[in-house]
Amino acid sequence: MESMKDERKLLRYTYLLCIVLFLNMFFIGKEGFDKGAIIMGGIICILSAYSHFIIRRFFPDGDKYILLFSNVLAVIGMGILYRLDSPIALKQLIWYTVGIAIFILVVVLFPDLTSFGKYKRFYMICTLILMAMGSLFGQEIYGAKNWIIISGMSIQPTEFAKLSLVAYLAAALQYYAKNIEGKSDFTKFKALLEPGIVVMVSLGFMVLQKDLGSALLFFAISVTMLYIATSKFKYVLVCLVLFMLGGFISYKLFGHVRLRVLIWGDPWKYGNNEGFQLVQSLISIASGGLFGTGLGLGYPKMVPVVNTDFIFAAICEEMGLLTGFAILILYFLLFYRCMRASVYGKDKFSRLLAVGYSTMIAAQVLVIVGGVVGAIPLTGITLPLVSYGGSSMIVTFFSLGILQKISEDGQSYE
Repeated sequence: MESMKDERKLLRYTYLLCIVLFLNMFFIGKEGFDKGAIIMGGIICILSAYSHFIIRRFFPDGDKYILLFSNVLAVIGMGILYRLDSPIALKQLIWYTVGIAIFILVVVLFPDLTSFGKYKRFYMICTLILMAMGSLFGQEIYGAKNWIIISGMSIQPTEFAKLSLVAYLAAALQYYAKNIEGKSDFTKFKALLEPGIVVMVSLGFMVLQKDLGSALLFFAISVTMLYIATSKFKYVLVCLVLFMLGGFISYKLFGHVRLRVLIWGDPWKYGNNEGFQLVQSLISIASGGLFGTGLGLGYPKMVPVVNTDFIFAAICEEMGLLTGFAILILYFLLFYRCMRASVYGKDKFSRLLAVGYSTMIAAQVLVIVGGVVGAIPLTGITLPLVSYGGSSMIVTFFSLGILQKISEDGQSYE
């Protein structure tokens, strides 16, 4: 009962946040009052309330905070997108609606996830096909060849490849401890050979497509799942050494990689050309200070690609660094609740699946925020649930639906 009260309190705060954001947009409309802002805010509140009602009413077990924290982040994202570009925000609302529907359908329709652990080959084939699609059919956008244009719609196959890669690694590693018990070191190594090759091939495709963000993300997912499955830190060290070696080779072979590293090292030197994005991002964050300039009072559109890669800079400029920190805390809480679901997993496959999808979301946040603030070389990936992007929204909500399902099954199993 106490948990339900806390959930309702957080839900009310979500409504309040949504009302404040879109009421602000209503008053700062370019041509008088913007009625569209009120309508959009109302729709978002209804969707948030409906999704929580369905999950709470028909699936009372499990962790409801996964959905609640996700909705808070999505509200912030759509609010800042509406301020930047209202037509883009409307599209994001459509993708958010689709994402919520997918989340609910996964929880409602998927059977016990234990039965999905036997489709290792299928996941492997899907992963390799999706990874290769960008190299074979992709078009280069913002330096990376990882977009496929279908009937005017841009799709990133690597976004969906994240789902199949995690599922493959979970299926491949679920019996590792059982299969190598009392076996020789060579047998232990052989058990990891196939997953290692699949991961290296996937990373190779990412390097060829100049998609550094996805390469770093896939590496983080793979290493985390490897360590959870084997509990061997020496494997992590070997992977780190191989990744550093691959990074060095990529630095020597590809000018695009060298340029990203050089810009990271001294962005101001390249501030008028190749480093313009990062420099404008840093200026935008600094100009906002702790409390921000206020919605509609800053100049976030001076930052290129602000709707996707650099939306965190726009939030910090107009809503302040404190809001930026609050968003990072929300992501941490979401990550904690997602990892908590793995504890309740009924079998090794479900637990590894939960760890993989939790790591996927957390690593994506760290990589893009680190790039936007200049802590690591800039990579072109989205901020989950906040940045504009249909593929990202669908993949994230599908992952969260799986995590919610694992939480539901585990709690009911207990």
